[in-house]
Formats: sequence, structure tokens, C-alpha cells
Amino acid sequence: MLTSILFMELNAYFDPIDNYEFEDLKRGRPRLGHLVKVHTSTKGIPDLNHIQLALFGIPEGRNAVRNKGCENGPDNIRNYLYRLFPPKSPLPIIDLGNLKIGSTLEDTYAGLADVFAYLRNQDVVPIIMGGSQDLTYAMYLGYEKTGININMVNIDPFFDLGEAPEDINHATWLSKLFLRQPSVLFNYTHLGYQTYFVDPAAITLMKNMLFDVYRLGQINENLNDVEPLVRNADLISIDISAIRASDAPGCAYASPNGFFGDQICHITRFAGMSDKVSSLGIFEYNPQFDRNGQTAYLISQMIWYFIEGYFNRLNDFPQLNPSLENYYRYYVKLDNLEEDIVFYKSKKSDRWWVQVPCPEYLQTKYYRHILIPCSYQDYQSACNNELPDRYWQFYQKMM
Repeated sequence: MLTSILFMELNAYFDPIDNYEFEDLKRGRPRLGHLVKVHTSTKGIPDLNHIQLALFGIPEGRNAVRNKGCENGPDNIRNYLYRLFPPKSPLPIIDLGNLKIGSTLEDTYAGLADVFAYLRNQDVVPIIMGGSQDLTYAMYLGYEKTGININMVNIDPFFDLGEAPEDINHATWLSKLFLRQPSVLFNYTHLGYQTYFVDPAAITLMKNMLFDVYRLGQINENLNDVEPLVRNADLISIDISAIRASDAPGCAYASPNGFFGDQICHITRFAGMSDKVSSLGIFEYNPQFDRNGQTAYLISQMIWYFIEGYFNRLNDFPQLNPSLENYYRYYVKLDNLEEDIVFYKSKKSDRWWVQVPCPEYLQTKYYRHILIPCSYQDYQSACNNELPDRYWQFYQKMM
């Protein structure tokens, strides 16, 4: 695969979608299937001018040792996605088709990384329909090519760490990502793990690495607590088995517990609304385990909510020195800190951020991470002389 690509070469990376005249599209008002610009064999890949979101499938499942057949998911998801009414019109979205699968897994990873980096350099947000979740590793390689330090959110009932870091499959890819050097991963957040699936030593390891890990039960107490965590991400990866089997049976290892369908749609809407989130991948959907298309329908709605959230972005993520025309600024003095903690509240959205001290020589490197999303509850904790956990965690990363 090429290490850099031009628009005219994108056709070499994708197979067209020629059977996209899906059910229900020939009657009634325009649906997504009418409005998305689709890569076909006759027209090729449409021009990316004015395109903001790019859908594509990755029919790759050779590393899905526990979920054979997940490579067949992308077209089935399209069948349900394109029936939905659009959140807005006109719709600056392209469907690039399905990524061509390499003769080796490494070729597929390299191709995805190339395409991913190209789209990001064009300021286009990729929405990926997998395939197995180890493809997240290739998304990360695409960020490496852009040269920025990123934050990642993984929604998964398991920690995909494995025991042999040199191997990579859908149950071990996370170790490969963590060990890759030089690293562009600034922070990792794991949402929805289920304790009986996770080795306690792995939880300790994650916390020692100053990563965020949240049990499903913690999130269920208040789903809105997820919003600042997702708002701080660049890359979001979702293993569909994080959703309970009653809502999403289409995975070989779906289990009775997990997020409800409306909860995961709420989270993808949070992701779409974040000014920072620049990619979404949904993985491990396997049609052979689905019931009446239930999981494909849910995934299509997850994508719809991400798109709807994206078109409601307010562009209020503050830079290093936010203007007080757009933000309220609050200084909080804690007994055990020399300097005040500085909070910012957007006048547009009422969302909160907290400023973390960073040595001057690191500010160029970490400028995207000095102001971190937080909640009103974090501000209240500081007012009660309690240091917010996320402030302390990121403070340690800066030092």
C-alpha cells in the first residue's frame, strides 16, 4: 500500500457500492440513501469538496478468532441506515464503499491507515463500519501519520490486552497499541467494562498507566457523566458486544448485560456533538447471529445519532487562552494547592472545562490537552475543597 495518497488514487483503495438501491428508497420523501454521495463503479468516488463525513465499510475478519463472519457486516448496516430520514439536508456525507482487503492483514492495516490519514488531512471525519475491532489499531496508525497526540475512548465489556503483545487479533490489539513507540496516545478511556470479564490485575495496570476505566455500573448511575469523557476524545471505537444481547444479538460473544440501545445512541450523539471527536468505528457486528436485522438497525441508528450530533456542533472547544467574550471563568482556591484551579464555562452550551498546569516547555506538545472537559459536579467538588480526579490524573501526565 502507498504511504501517501491523492484523491484520484482513492478509487484504488475501495470497492464500489453498486447495489445501494435499498428497500423503501423508491417512495416517499428523500432518505439518507438518496442524499449520501455514493461510490459506484460507473461514477467512481465523488469529489470530496464540501464533504464533512465519510462512511466506509471494512469487510475484514481474519483476526476475529471468536467472531468469524463479522466481515459480512458493512453492507447489512447500510441496508438499514439508508432507510432513515436525514437529520438535515443537503447532506455533506460520502460513502466511499468498502475498503479493499489486502493479501495480508498488515496490508489491510496499512491501507486503512493511509486512507484514514488522508481523510483527516482533508478535515473529513471517518465513520467506519467493521469488521473486527483490531482495525482500531490501524485507525491509530492513521493518527500517527498526522503527527498529533490523541485521546481515545473504547467502549467494550473486555480489556483486549491478551498475553502475547507480539500477536494481534480482536482480543489482543490493545496491547499492541499501548506498546507502540513512539506513542501518540496521550490518554485512553475505557467505558462499560464488566468486572467478571476483566482480570483485576489489568484494572490495576490501567490505573497505574493513568488511564480512565469505568465499569458499566458506574456509567448506569448517571449516563451524563460520560459526556465530558467522550467530549475529550479524538478516536472512538465501539465493540458491539458492549450492548446487551437482548438489544444487539449480532455478535458471537454477545452477553446478557451491557448498554441498552437508547444509551449507546445517547453516547454516539455525545460523540457527534464534540468538536474534538474526529473518527468513529463500530466493530464486531456479525449478521449470522442477528435476529431480524435488529443489531444492524441499532448500529444504523447509532450512526444516525452521531451524524445528528455532528450537525449540532457549537464549535466552543476552548483554546489555550479562551476569550471571556465566549466563556465564564471561575477561580477556585484549594487548601493544599498553591495555585487556583481555573474553570471555564461556555456561554453557548453551558459545558465546562478545567485548565491543567503544564510546564512551558511542554505546552506546544500538549496544547490540545491543557483544557480538559469536565462537569459542573467537578466544579462543585473543587468549591468543596476536593481536588477533581480528572484534574489530578491529567496533572500527573503533564509533569
